Formats: sequence, C-alpha cells, structure tokens
Amino acid sequence: PGRIPGSEANLPSSLPRRAEKTEVLSEDLLQVEKRLELVKQVSHSTHKKLAACLQGQQGVDADKRSKKLPLTTLAQCLTEGSAVLGDDSLLGKMLKLCGEAEDKLAQELIHFELQVERDVIEPLFLLAEVEIPNIQKQRKHLAKLVLDMDSSRTRTSSLLTCTVLWPKKSTMQTTSKR
Repeated sequence: PGRIPGSEANLPSSLPRRAEKTEVLSEDLLQVEKRLELVKQVSHSTHKKLAACLQGQQGVDADKRSKKLPLTTLAQCLTEGSAVLGDDSLLGKMLKLCGEAEDKLAQELIHFELQVERDVIEPLFLLAEVEIPNIQKQRKHLAKLVLDMDSSRTRTSSLLTCTVLWPKKSTMQTTSKR
C-alpha cells in the first residue's frame, strides 16, 4: 500500500498521533484550587466583621485610639466629676475610683484590640487580599505556560513528522551520494 501524504497511516509509530494535553495539577490539588475561592470569600467577610467589632479606630496607635474610645471619655467625665465634688465627699471618692477603673478598662480594651488587629485581622486581610490572589495569578500563569509548552510540543512533533515523511531534496541528494 502506498503512503498518502497527510494521513495518519503514514506517521511513524514512535511519534504522537495527536497533541497531548499536559495535566498541570494532581486531582488533590485541583480540589484544593476549587476551595481556594471559598477560603478567600470567608477570609474577606471575617476580616470585615472583625474590623467592625473594634471600638477604636483601626490602624491607629494606642494614644489616638484612647482619645476616641467611649470608655476613655466616660473615665474623664467621672474624674472631672470627682474633682468638682471633692475628695472629702463620698460621691466624689466613688466617682474618682470609678473613673480610674474605667480608664484601666479602656487601656485593656485598647491593648486587646491592638493584639487582635495584629494577630488576626491583618493576617486575614493578607490572606484574602494578597496571598490568595497571588496564588490565583500564578496558577493562571502556569496554565498559560503549559499551553505554550503543549503548543510547542505539537509544532515540534509535526515538524519531525514532516521531516520524516517528506525529506528535502538536498537531504535526499546527500543521502543518495553516500
């Protein structure tokens, strides 16, 4: 039987018959990738809700937070009231003690909120807004590179097939002279 140019019957058995698609990720990694967007959404919404729970202004140092905190304002009011009434009255002494207690509570709240912001809110923000988008961007770049590699492999394969099936005249002459 004669060879018909372009038919698959003419291809040498060592060459691939069609373009192969390279699998980039294992099945487990594909499942993880599907959950990645869900993790991003949960991280983002949790970050927003936690930030809304803070009584002090987020991202501001402790002194500035203290000035705007309602507990601090209450502590100042109680302390001022005790000064007006004087330390010799029972109500004045009680207002002074309550003002000091409120001030300590305000300082503890500020310390707690700063710690929550540093240990929980900032890492959630980085995960949702920086790390996961970076992973997704790298995954898209990897997919593009794999497509380029598969395309190059197919072109190389077809060039090899053409060279094997239809050698150039100069190649044929060189071969026949030997």
